[in-house]
Amino acid sequence: MPQLTWQKSSFSTGGEGNCVELAAATTGHIHIHLRESDEPHAIATTTPHTLAALLNALKTGRIARP
Repeated sequence: MPQLTWQKSSFSTGGEGNCVELAAATTGHIHIHLRESDEPHAIATTTPHTLAALLNALKTGRIARP
């Protein structure tokens, strides 16, 4: 995996370790990498289109939030 520059979500709060981080990488195709700051080695990888569809489903209530 290439060297990634991680950004914390603007919705992440203080120092309690509940931070979602995102990084983008281009290796022929754009990939979005997601991780939780307290588990930095557990990385989920997706495409911008798939991530946008997930976020839209959450925003519109088609997928219930836990």
